[in-house]
Amino acid sequence: MTLLLAGDIGGTKTILRLVEELAGGGRHTIYEELYTSREFPDLVPIVQRFLSAGGQQLGEIPKPQKACFAIAGPVVNDTSVLTNLDWFLEARRLEKELDIAKISLINDFAAVGYGILGLEPTDLHTLQTVTPQPDAPIAVIGAGTGLGQGFLIQQPGGYQVFPSEGGHADFAPRTGLEFQLLQYLREKYDIQRISVERVVSGQGIVALYQFLRDREIAPEAPEIEQVIRTWEHETGRTEKSVDPAAIIAKAALEKRDRLCEQTLQMFVDAYGAEAGNLALKLLPYGGLYVAGGIAAKILPLIKEGQFLRAFGQKGRVSSLLERVPVHVVLNPQVGLIGAAICASRL
Repeated sequence: MTLLLAGDIGGTKTILRLVEELAGGGRHTIYEELYTSREFPDLVPIVQRFLSAGGQQLGEIPKPQKACFAIAGPVVNDTSVLTNLDWFLEARRLEKELDIAKISLINDFAAVGYGILGLEPTDLHTLQTVTPQPDAPIAVIGAGTGLGQGFLIQQPGGYQVFPSEGGHADFAPRTGLEFQLLQYLREKYDIQRISVERVVSGQGIVALYQFLRDREIAPEAPEIEQVIRTWEHETGRTEKSVDPAAIIAKAALEKRDRLCEQTLQMFVDAYGAEAGNLALKLLPYGGLYVAGGIAAKILPLIKEGQFLRAFGQKGRVSSLLERVPVHVVLNPQVGLIGAAICASRL
């Protein structure tokens, strides 16, 4: 029996999962815990506490042979400085201090790419049902705090995952209103170039709301106004007391605030268009997967059809995208699944 340790390491929380690798290639979770990252000076004491607690639960202290940690931040040569934590992680140091033979550090969106390979049909909602081509690329896009993009290519030993920085490509307005948005964001942030992540992300939802509010597209509800004002007042703080993107999305889903509804309509439209841009570059006839923290939460709005319409509106090459299977990832732990799969391949 091979024991794998999978981790999802973020500035706010760290989730660790102990996984048993089965003889037929499957994996079975035997223990999992969540920790507040800022309560620890480094990843090592978290893992040590996790293994000790796991020993009490399982009857003996587990000794994983391989581990993979998905990091919310850039990873270069198995080293990472976390974006929102004063941690410096280096895989070779972790191997020595944790007495684990093989450890890999990967970007959290790369982990999502691996996780795609371990999803069940119930973990997905299919927007465009097309038979996938087995040897074709797979694309992954996911809006959350930022906008992740990546792809998978079939290799002799299985799919290989490639992360990218596609979320930092230029935002490409397509309508008169979006051209106004582009100019608004240039002035708002005092910059000349606007990335698509400025629009298609959690921060993008808030920016879209502010744009429509300032253009007086619809009146602003007092309770939403208070949330936005609080969030604006807390600009620059590491942790904020409110999540305006979630509140705007909730009001839009409940169809109780016209300004929030129009914000999410504009967001879904831009999200679908960018997913289509990624699909044009990769022709992912193995499937395009919409992951991230937002899509599953606003699934009723995505299912209304505007996402898929914007995805496929690509002029004379629109027919190419009709052959791309499109799925929304519903499982929020896809990154942990991917970390376990990556660990199994070490």
